[in-house]
Amino acid sequence: MIIRTEEMKRTVRPHMRGGAGEVVVTNLMDAQQMAHTRLFSTLTLETGCSIGEHDHVNETEYYWILEGEGIVTEKDGDHRVRVGDLVVTGGGASHAIRNESEETLILLALIILD
Repeated sequence: MIIRTEEMKRTVRPHMRGGAGEVVVTNLMDAQQMAHTRLFSTLTLETGCSIGEHDHVNETEYYWILEGEGIVTEKDGDHRVRVGDLVVTGGGASHAIRNESEETLILLALIILD
């Protein structure tokens, strides 16, 4: 199967999970095409935009940073992430991410059901 760029659904989510600004979500696959997965998308956050704190129960979310840098909030505080870093959140833990840099933050988000 090949899914072409023009077939991928792109949406703008204002105040995603209670965050600031807008997040552009590009779904790489529709939910009906995935097994044991709830999300497989790129998320684009411009300067000042964020995804609010949320938890992951019975699932694990992976953020792989593709472009830019951001600040991830976890239970032990804030952590700066940059290109190539992988953020893993599961087991009921929560996280948030924000872009305070002057460049666009793009990450691959994957949620696997436990």
